[in-house]
Amino acid sequence: MHNFNSILIANRGEIACRVIRTAKKLGYRTVAVYSDADAGAPHVQLADDAVRIGPGPVGESYLVPELLLQAAASSGAESIHPGYGFLSENAAFAEAVENAGLVFIGPTREAIDVMGNKAESKRRMIEAGVPCVPGYEGHDQSDKTLLAEGLKIDLPLMVKAAAGGGGRGMRLVHDQADLANAIKLARAEAEGAFGSGELILEKAIIKPRHVEIQVFADTMGNTVHLGERDCSVQRRHQKVVEEAPCPVMTPELREKMGQSAIDAAKSVNYRGAGTVEFLLDDSGFFYFLEMNTRLQVEHPVTELITGLDLVALQISVAQGEPLGLSQADISLEGHAIEVRLYTEDPSQDFLPTSGPVDLWAPASGVGVRIDDGISSGQAISPFYDPMVAKVIGYGPTREAARLRLIGALKETVLFGTPNNKDFLIQCLEKQSFIDGAATTAFIAEEFSEADLEVAPISFADSAVAATLELWIENKAHLQRSLLVSCELKNWTIASAMVSRKQYQFGDLIHDLSISPVNSSADTYHVTDATAEQSAVIQVVSIQDNMAVVLLDGVKLVAQFMQRQRGQMYCSIGGRGAFFKDLIILDGAVDEAVGGGRVIAPMHGLLLEVLVKPGDEVCKGQTLAVLEAMKMHYEIQAEIDGTVDEVTAVAGKQVAADDVLIEINEKQDA
Repeated sequence: MHNFNSILIANRGEIACRVIRTAKKLGYRTVAVYSDADAGAPHVQLADDAVRIGPGPVGESYLVPELLLQAAASSGAESIHPGYGFLSENAAFAEAVENAGLVFIGPTREAIDVMGNKAESKRRMIEAGVPCVPGYEGHDQSDKTLLAEGLKIDLPLMVKAAAGGGGRGMRLVHDQADLANAIKLARAEAEGAFGSGELILEKAIIKPRHVEIQVFADTMGNTVHLGERDCSVQRRHQKVVEEAPCPVMTPELREKMGQSAIDAAKSVNYRGAGTVEFLLDDSGFFYFLEMNTRLQVEHPVTELITGLDLVALQISVAQGEPLGLSQADISLEGHAIEVRLYTEDPSQDFLPTSGPVDLWAPASGVGVRIDDGISSGQAISPFYDPMVAKVIGYGPTREAARLRLIGALKETVLFGTPNNKDFLIQCLEKQSFIDGAATTAFIAEEFSEADLEVAPISFADSAVAATLELWIENKAHLQRSLLVSCELKNWTIASAMVSRKQYQFGDLIHDLSISPVNSSADTYHVTDATAEQSAVIQVVSIQDNMAVVLLDGVKLVAQFMQRQRGQMYCSIGGRGAFFKDLIILDGAVDEAVGGGRVIAPMHGLLLEVLVKPGDEVCKGQTLAVLEAMKMHYEIQAEIDGTVDEVTAVAGKQVAADDVLIEINEKQDA
């Protein structure tokens, strides 16, 4: 260890911004790194210095240790903070940083080696007497051995990448016949994400809670825990909602789990911030799952209930300073709940999405914290994880935190790319979550396909959007006109001007007529002849991208952005939609893609193409495997039929909506 005054943040997005803010507050010089895809990203703008490290793909930039060390050398950085993900749990990188004479703001290589590998850490915990889930964590990684060991484990079982986390390289198996394919897919995904195809097998604990303990240790052997976090609400084994404290925690259970976590950390002479994860069943028994040897995504909820800055503590420990905290010094006050805002489409099985950030307007207020890494005008890249921000609610009680978080989500606006904001609100409003009863089965049990479909757009929402769009157009016309009174807006020499707008959402069309009421320039009568509905809408005020309107006398707050004439985003009470005026677009409607045209759901790398022209296929059959945003996706046939044409080529990059395969639909005899 040696003192340092500058920190290179070997990461991107919201965690890079988070680390930079604390480091600058403490007086350190900060150095950002960026790929070509991130040249204009917020973390680059926020840091004191920034160094380009390569093209967009992670294998050519953020995952290349040599490029990061070169960036540290060229910028004069004396230490490296890895954030989370990427190389944060790469033991060789931690050692290379130290060998280069720099300080690695994290644990030692030895601790990462043991705890960063699910198989080795589990073997170590079994030796130490820590309760572990039954399974196979052996060195023999042949398919034959894995298949044989899998037969010994009660179903369902989990296939897991030994070298990583975040749900990557993980498959749940309900039928022994599916085990071979699960091993193949998990190994391939693990090799792509972590550079290691080592797997473990475990009995799946049904409906547990996922509870983790935050630990902290200094270089002098002082180790404490900072309480627990409940991270049970997950999809694809990736956390979606996290909270502290755990709703069912007792002081006695916290003491037991906390001591187990401290013992685990001490067994590897741990240093810095770490998290020991457990599965907690309904009878109060807990099982060691893994240890994350880094800062966690969900660390803000712990910061809010303890009043500690974990990044500041990381830096202090890396400087060789003592923790300055004993277990008795740590108290937990209030409750905090965090949700992860992803650019993904819940209605399409949470498919990650990339695209523009036309408007990013995060909420603010009492008991609200938002950690983000995006800004209006940038683009969501297909190369990286789709999490773009974390929204956190804090209050004296769990219910206060929940309500503040819902309010913050409804106020927060992300226009341009599909995202999971509405889904997050739904999660927080489910009765089982309100009751604190959510387990890892929460999403599967509480959400049907219908729940995840895009909610239909109401006449009222369309009427407000149409009125705001007309108001904006009229203001622009008025500003271009000389010596014209605003009282003449919306009027011709003969009568009031009637405007028409037509919005389509699937099979639903709102055909609207908008006309001014009396002589008011800001009050309109809107009718939909098809639906036989009408409303009077008054524009009370508009400032920036927010409008206050009265709809039949009821106050509504709308957030909006006009992308171009005839195209506008509008969010009312947290319900957002993209409104395209078909009349201005000359009646053009997006061409529907039939079930016979198999298209790429997102930008990515085609790993496998499993069919050729002439093959007979059935609905649900896997046609190709795509790698995108660090995950593997099986592209499946939507119809029965015969493959007519295959334009997809394994090993090639494809863009979203590229046609990959053409299928002639099977005709009924």
